Amino acid sequence: MNGPIVSVELLEQHLGDWVIADCRHNLQDVDAGKRAFEAGHIPGAIFFHLDRDLSGPAGGDRGRHPLPPVDQWVNTLERAGVGSEQMVVAYDDREGMFAARLWWMLRWLGHERVAVLDGGWARWCQEGKPVSAMPAPPRRAVFHARVRPGECVDTATVLEHLHDPALMLVDARAADRFRGENETLDPVGGHIPGARNRPFRDNLLADGRFKPPAILKAEFEALLGGLPPERSIHQCGSGVTACHNLLAMEYAGLKGGRLYPGSWSAWCADRSRPVAVGTP
Repeated sequence: MNGPIVSVELLEQHLGDWVIADCRHNLQDVDAGKRAFEAGHIPGAIFFHLDRDLSGPAGGDRGRHPLPPVDQWVNTLERAGVGSEQMVVAYDDREGMFAARLWWMLRWLGHERVAVLDGGWARWCQEGKPVSAMPAPPRRAVFHARVRPGECVDTATVLEHLHDPALMLVDARAADRFRGENETLDPVGGHIPGARNRPFRDNLLADGRFKPPAILKAEFEALLGGLPPERSIHQCGSGVTACHNLLAMEYAGLKGGRLYPGSWSAWCADRSRPVAVGTP
């Protein structure tokens, strides 16, 4: 593995060797991903549900998709057959937005051998690669977590550094939601004051694959305006699509950005916190 993105051709060569994580999900129909998985998936894939596997209990200052407790996440991985030494490739049918969450969560536990399938489920099917409706055989593994606490920040840290010019908050939501328009998921529209908008879909080509690393590098460096990547904090609505920007930066060779898992859903849970609307 030379990076966090793999092609369908490379994954096909490793069917049976690598752990494949199906992360398909629909925020409006939370059981749609499991139904799609049962109808057909990449052979040998294991299904991970965003709400039940990749998140802890939601609510309040935790946000809509808080990180699960470490021991719970490790137990989920072991029951799925993901061991510490295995290569994991994640995919979804939403341009990598959910697969990137699993990628980040494994990195959070110190697991480096993880990547996202370029083009995801759509590309796999377009290329005529094999599909199966058979469940993977039960398996169990041992996963030794090496948690990297510095990979993420909490709301208190964001509030403390709200006007710190040495840090940049990057919001991965669509531009209209960033401006405070068409908000359908959270009770308040707008964004955290000082945040910069980088919609996660800007990381992709028209065909759904990632832009070349050199292009991503130039775009993120322009966004950061001279700040090193480790001075960036990434958020979105609930800490999911922000992982897509972190993945794109890693692919571009810009490492060290941190995630604000609670993101906008945690921030706006307390109406006393400042809110900005419109375009900065």
